[in-house]
Amino acid sequence: MDAVFFQTFWISLKLASLTTIILFCAGIPVAYFLTYSSFRLKIVLQALVSMPLVLPPSVLGFYLLLSFSPNYWLGNFLNHWFNLRLAFSFTGILIGSVIFNLPFMVNSIQNGFSNLPVSLKDASYTIGKSRSTTLFRVLLPNMKPSLVTGICLTFAHTIGEFGVILMIGGNIPGKTRVASLAVYDEVQALNFDTANNYALFLFLFSFLILLVIYSVNPEPLKWKRF
Repeated sequence: MDAVFFQTFWISLKLASLTTIILFCAGIPVAYFLTYSSFRLKIVLQALVSMPLVLPPSVLGFYLLLSFSPNYWLGNFLNHWFNLRLAFSFTGILIGSVIFNLPFMVNSIQNGFSNLPVSLKDASYTIGKSRSTTLFRVLLPNMKPSLVTGICLTFAHTIGEFGVILMIGGNIPGKTRVASLAVYDEVQALNFDTANNYALFLFLFSFLILLVIYSVNPEPLKWKRF
């Protein structure tokens, strides 16, 4: 194992960590809205959130790549006003990763909200607690397994991403080359020993993540039931 090996895994871990942090902060309010709101078009938002579960990663990556291109309005706007080019950059694959992993965080947290008794929230309101206090002091502490499941699933799925990252970021060593892409590269180059090092690490890491999920949530069907 050389410096390139550790650099590749550092990019993978950095991408997974930032994606998980962003989605944890954004996923709680989104999941809360989807669970408790009576908004008529809520089903449309639910479908959009869950879209990455059924949409091929290459399709999502393709449209994001077009959006990030200077030839289209978003990419042109970012490039012209902020001198920011998202295509083939770490920031670009981070945005793609956040969008692609959104349902893994939101659906897990939403499942936690749905399993809480409605009386818990009502009782908090009855004694004069605000919505924010009820959320952070009453609801979230009672759904820790769902929160841990969302964090672990998001982190592990980001580590294993391939299609979205390849489409948006290419495969630039030291910049957008992550471990899942490295396995493919090394197999293409017939470097099976190096490919095995990457693959074995990913295999063991995924297994450990699943152990954590099953240890905090012994009923996996609950968090799979989106």
